[in-house]
Amino acid sequence: MRRWFLMPARLWMALFFAAPLAIICAYSLLTRGDYGGVERPWTVESFTRLADPLYLAIFWRSLWIAFLATALCALLGFPLALFISRAGLRRNLYLQLVLLPFWTSFLVRTYAWLFILRDTGLINTLLTRFHLIDGPLPLLYNDGAVLLGLVYNFLPFFVLPMYATLERLDPALLEAAADLGARPFAVLWRVVIPVSAPGFVAGSVLVFIPCLGAYLTPDLLGGGKSVMLGNLVQNQFTTARDWPFGSAASLVLMLASAVILSALMRSRIARELV
Repeated sequence: MRRWFLMPARLWMALFFAAPLAIICAYSLLTRGDYGGVERPWTVESFTRLADPLYLAIFWRSLWIAFLATALCALLGFPLALFISRAGLRRNLYLQLVLLPFWTSFLVRTYAWLFILRDTGLINTLLTRFHLIDGPLPLLYNDGAVLLGLVYNFLPFFVLPMYATLERLDPALLEAAADLGARPFAVLWRVVIPVSAPGFVAGSVLVFIPCLGAYLTPDLLGGGKSVMLGNLVQNQFTTARDWPFGSAASLVLMLASAVILSALMRSRIARELV
């Protein structure tokens, strides 16, 4: 009976996960056609091309930016989640404010930063009007703008699981630590942060994985000067029409995500949580 009950889920996974993944694997081992598409012979040339220093630099840049974005989301999201979890009757209001950006399109939110960061945007206009700068600052089309866009768009993905963890924190633990003479910082470091480890793990995964494969934010805010793995895959399937190489790059991206996630789940913190 249970086998038939799980059949729709298995069919869904087979059609929309296993089959597309099998097609990508097959494409990665074929050769680019003269006019795009794929054709024989079978080859691993697409994977060996990824060892080129140009593509290795893109890979490491993607890892570095995704790591920085995750670290900044943790640095900003933990205090925010802690504040919301202790907000009392206004807790729902603050949660709605965190979720408010999701009421608009991801593309619209990213475009908004173009108008804020460009040479004639809000920031440069205000700084120039108050005579704080002589000329516009280069705030757009660099790694800093990409990092800002990633943190802005994915910060709620860290705040929500962290809030779910902190909201279940027993206040008696904090009171006991204070009664034993622990100062506020010691309570935070020795009680709150260790107890909130599940929120850190869940939030970091939810932020790091999509940041590693992001392509829209680097494309708009990076202006082609800050290329990440997601941009490489997207360009190969559209502009270059090199489907085998794009498939190989996407498989490497998925493999890197799986290795990092596996290492995280096998870490000491994850074992303690289980």
